[in-house]
Amino acid sequence: MKLVSWNVAGFRACLKKGFSSFFQNIDADIFCIQEVKALKEQYDFNPTGYFEYLNPADRKGYSGTLVYSKIEPLKVTYGINIDKHDHEGRVITLEFDKFYLVNVYVPNVKRDLSRLSYRMTWEDDFRKYLKKLDKIKPVIVCGDFNVAHNEIDIKNAKANIGNAGFTYEERAKFSTLLRSGFKDTFRYYNPKVSDAYSWWSYMPGVRDRNIGWSIDYFIVSERIISNVIKTSIYKDVYGSDHCPVGIDINL
Repeated sequence: MKLVSWNVAGFRACLKKGFSSFFQNIDADIFCIQEVKALKEQYDFNPTGYFEYLNPADRKGYSGTLVYSKIEPLKVTYGINIDKHDHEGRVITLEFDKFYLVNVYVPNVKRDLSRLSYRMTWEDDFRKYLKKLDKIKPVIVCGDFNVAHNEIDIKNAKANIGNAGFTYEERAKFSTLLRSGFKDTFRYYNPKVSDAYSWWSYMPGVRDRNIGWSIDYFIVSERIISNVIKTSIYKDVYGSDHCPVGIDINL
């Protein structure tokens, strides 16, 4: 199975920047999208052979997740069943015969860190949600986690310590998630690969010089990490300030 994840930073805008071509060429079995920023009636994209599941935020033009799957799931769940977290369209869970697929757009703490306290609560609740699923069957989690985990995951680590997306608190929560029975697929197979990023600032020249952050992940239950046969970062795909990431997995 080929799985792809992409924070499109606005689906309508990305559709005008080549999204359809990449979608068709990559031919993923499951394609997960974050930061949709749209309702279904606001975009025209209906790929043949896919089931579509959209979780928009209550607030128009904000957040939102979307999944296209060639395989019809047994069940689809929107959110994590905690009201204070479930109004921003951040999570979609698809249950299949042998695994759960969770598409997530983790809340940003904001530049002034004003949402850091909420983010810490969200992290704990989301981790508990994943662990409950993992007790039933293996879990694949993908999306924009809004954190560069270690210094190898960010170009200018020293200068960014304490900044949004690279605070000690956010990084610690990501470590806690991994210690809870999950593996970062890219880092598991590429522990020493540097300059492998999935997000770049829109500032001129930043992406061309690869001054980036790795904040988009595929995380899987430990017991299926050996089933992952390929990890991908599609760094040459434009259309957003993020690039797509993916895995090939045998299940």
